[in-house]
Amino acid sequence: MVDLTKNYFELFELPVSCQVDQQYLSSQYRALQRAVHPDRFAGDDARQQRLSVQYAAHVNEAFNTLKQPLPRAMYLLKLAGRDVDMERNTIMDPEFLMEQMALRESVSAIRSTANPEQAIERLAGQADADIYQYLQQFEGFWLAGTEQDLEQAETVVRKMQFMVKLATELDQLESDFLDD
Repeated sequence: MVDLTKNYFELFELPVSCQVDQQYLSSQYRALQRAVHPDRFAGDDARQQRLSVQYAAHVNEAFNTLKQPLPRAMYLLKLAGRDVDMERNTIMDPEFLMEQMALRESVSAIRSTANPEQAIERLAGQADADIYQYLQQFEGFWLAGTEQDLEQAETVVRKMQFMVKLATELDQLESDFLDD
């Protein structure tokens, strides 16, 4: 069965790292899911069935955390003893916030542009590039590992969260245009 005391990296037999081998992660996920899937325990007692549901949920949570850069970065900070509270700690530098406001205005103006698909593509490309840049910055701070570096890593994660949210909104907007 699944050892619930292992961290997510240990669970998937991966090194604790900012970068994850996505193919290996997926392969390990499938193997773990086969081992703990509740259907395998349908004939067992209620306790074993309940445990298999818990194990499967744990494996799913671990997989979803490690497969995406933002949740993975937040988890790495948690492993370093820094639980990032994105709801309470929203302090950002004014320059970054101004950039975010400008991006939001660009998103709002998309529907009235002559070529909305091109505008979405441009903004999505910028968001993806920013997410990648933030992930690189995060990795540098996280690897350095001093208290000050980890504080900087938290700030980068908050910025990354803004860009991930923007990318998600742009994906939805693109879907809306494709559905029209």
